[in-house]
Amino acid sequence: MKLYAAFDLHSSNSYLGIVEESGKRKFKRRLRNQPELIREKLEPFKDDIVGIVVESTYNWYWLVDFLMGEGYRVHLANPSQIEQYSGLKHSDDEDDAFWLAEMLRLKILPEGYIYPKEQRPIRDLLRKRGHLVRLRTSLIVSLQNILARNVGKKMKTSALKALKVDQVTPLLSGNDDISLAGRVSKEAIDSLTRQIKAIEVVVEKKIDLRKPYDLLLSMPGVGRVLALTIMLETGPIERFKKAGNYVSYCRKVPSGRFSNEKKKGSGNRKNGNKYLSWAYAEAAELARRLDTEARAYHDRKRRRTNKPIAYGALAHKLARAAFYIMRDGIPFMHEKAFA
Repeated sequence: MKLYAAFDLHSSNSYLGIVEESGKRKFKRRLRNQPELIREKLEPFKDDIVGIVVESTYNWYWLVDFLMGEGYRVHLANPSQIEQYSGLKHSDDEDDAFWLAEMLRLKILPEGYIYPKEQRPIRDLLRKRGHLVRLRTSLIVSLQNILARNVGKKMKTSALKALKVDQVTPLLSGNDDISLAGRVSKEAIDSLTRQIKAIEVVVEKKIDLRKPYDLLLSMPGVGRVLALTIMLETGPIERFKKAGNYVSYCRKVPSGRFSNEKKKGSGNRKNGNKYLSWAYAEAAELARRLDTEARAYHDRKRRRTNKPIAYGALAHKLARAAFYIMRDGIPFMHEKAFA
């Protein structure tokens, strides 16, 4: 007898539902998130279970890794593509679990990519770097505002991030309170800069740019850290059928629903990988500043539209180019990207 199982996963507990091949419900139970307990409840059905579904929630790592370690075939459900219940007066965790199992039984389950366990820690370390960079940026903007309000001086970001020379404290020495605000801001910025550099050193020692991902360095605006981020967040490029699928995953396509040439609403703009979205946005800004042809493309777009659209169009171009670089193993070509 073939059985199909699913977990509706929460922070402290999970609801397990198992259905037979006929669709009949075989087993249901709410369980604490304890591997030993889950193993015990699944054991009587282990030989007959052909697949277990786990929804891609924020804490799916441990459950998927545990189940795969136990020898089960695990399917990671993509919640953004699962149609919600309609017309039901009541639904709960039991219904959610059995619906996941039912979709697996009917072979209509939208699945997500299970990122290899061995590579996840280094990818998450790079994500932590991005988190620290955003924190540092907020502190830099705050300190720039303090300087602008109190001394009428605009200081470059590079000067505020400099570790060897403190140019901030002397400017705010006239008032003890303002001086303290500036000093603690500068110390926090310096601390974050050191932590960011420490993460970069560890990541670059532990992982190399594999072929064809090393060719990402030929793209304008992409350095080693961004190339590593793109490589680790993308995973196998073969999982994307077309460039459009990849660019959509990077959140670099407009979101909208249209009928009779009229906009009827917006789709899920957050569907996709926010870290790739950041990486290509960062690459676009660096390319605009440092690459002549990228800047010319951006400026042409800006003359016809506006700055945000031009900026997004450049990021879109870079994401499409990256897809072909990774899929075909070819370097970046300005004449194709910005024609």
